[in-house]
Amino acid sequence: MNRYKYLIIGNSSGGIGAIEAIRKVDNEGTIAVISDEKFHTYSRPLISYFLADEITYDRVFYRRSDFYEKKKVVPILGKKAIKIDFENKAVMLEDKSLIGFDKLLLATGGEPFVPKIAGMDIYDYSTFTTLNDALKLKDKLENEEVKSVVILGGGLIGLKAAEGIYAKGVEITVVELANRILSPVLDETAAGLIQKVIEQKGIKVMTNHTISEIVGENGKVKGVLLDKGERIDCDIVIIAIGVRPRVDLVKDTPIKINRGIVVDKNMRTTVPDIYACGDCAEVYDFILDNYRLTPLWPTAHVGGRIAGFNMAGIEKEYVWGTGMNSVDFFGFPVISAGFINPPEGQEMEVLIKHEPEKMIYKKFLIKDNRIVGMIFVNEVDRAGVILGLMRDKIDISPFKDEILLEDFGQIHIPENLRREPSALEARI
Repeated sequence: MNRYKYLIIGNSSGGIGAIEAIRKVDNEGTIAVISDEKFHTYSRPLISYFLADEITYDRVFYRRSDFYEKKKVVPILGKKAIKIDFENKAVMLEDKSLIGFDKLLLATGGEPFVPKIAGMDIYDYSTFTTLNDALKLKDKLENEEVKSVVILGGGLIGLKAAEGIYAKGVEITVVELANRILSPVLDETAAGLIQKVIEQKGIKVMTNHTISEIVGENGKVKGVLLDKGERIDCDIVIIAIGVRPRVDLVKDTPIKINRGIVVDKNMRTTVPDIYACGDCAEVYDFILDNYRLTPLWPTAHVGGRIAGFNMAGIEKEYVWGTGMNSVDFFGFPVISAGFINPPEGQEMEVLIKHEPEKMIYKKFLIKDNRIVGMIFVNEVDRAGVILGLMRDKIDISPFKDEILLEDFGQIHIPENLRREPSALEARI
């Protein structure tokens, strides 16, 4: 049995963040990374751009081909971890081989949530969370006769799938159960602006609906039936409702699980020498002052870095994270973080700037003179500054009347409250 000082299960954002942090501290300790995917580490947010031919295949990979070699990492790819032996500190792979460890990071990510739908055991459907999903869809769209596609889910995954498919010139219908698209991350006004952008591209959006059955002929998809009986003809069905944490590996083990793996601010689980990060873990949210699932690419990477430093003996805490989304649809940028509406029973001041003719929308939620939520649509340049005010819990009462200004920035903030933006804010 090979044994490594650091063993990482998961080859995506969190796992790579951990590798890079470990190597800043320990250049000699052995590292291995296990992944059930066969690919070199790639950027999941880029798969829609690859599907749309906006980037080439090689650009999906967000670290150089010699990354593992330079970081002295043993990649164990295309093999699934199926069991952890806690007593002997070893991970069993599906071929029954064992990999030993001194420190273990669980960066297993999330898996698509796929509800039971009549006909799905007969007719094929796709998901859209992995490079393999994108490759299969690309092959179908380019090599089979496809006239129309139905996507179940009007969230981030479903809409990015729609954007990727749009370039293929087929009819697209997005079916969303909620009363608006992007309901977890945008309010009704902001969601309405994004829906307008999408519909201007000829993509049909149907809210307050779901799919009750996939129908077809001779083993091929021919359409879907909606909950109220309406039929939509299509050749491809994509299920893109969302993801749930991949925690099967540690179910019924000493590692504590709520919705995801429970960790502290050092990304430690309830078992010594075992850490977790990314979509599979419940991480600290500075807005809620609590722990919750935050399935976002940047937070996974930072969580992995925090885990890596702690695994290598340098104590770091994950303290800035919150539910922040930064994305664009057809070149139309949107950023949201924290609360998007006041929670029931809580009083919050709400400041709004809305210029429908310019498709501009800004919204700030304020509690005790501190910003606890924000939405930016189309005019997003100052979002990093606002995120910094949220993170540092700054009392904004001296300049509250100015935060809706188009050019709001450090100059409007009293000098004693100014600071340099974090690396995350600089990327927004």
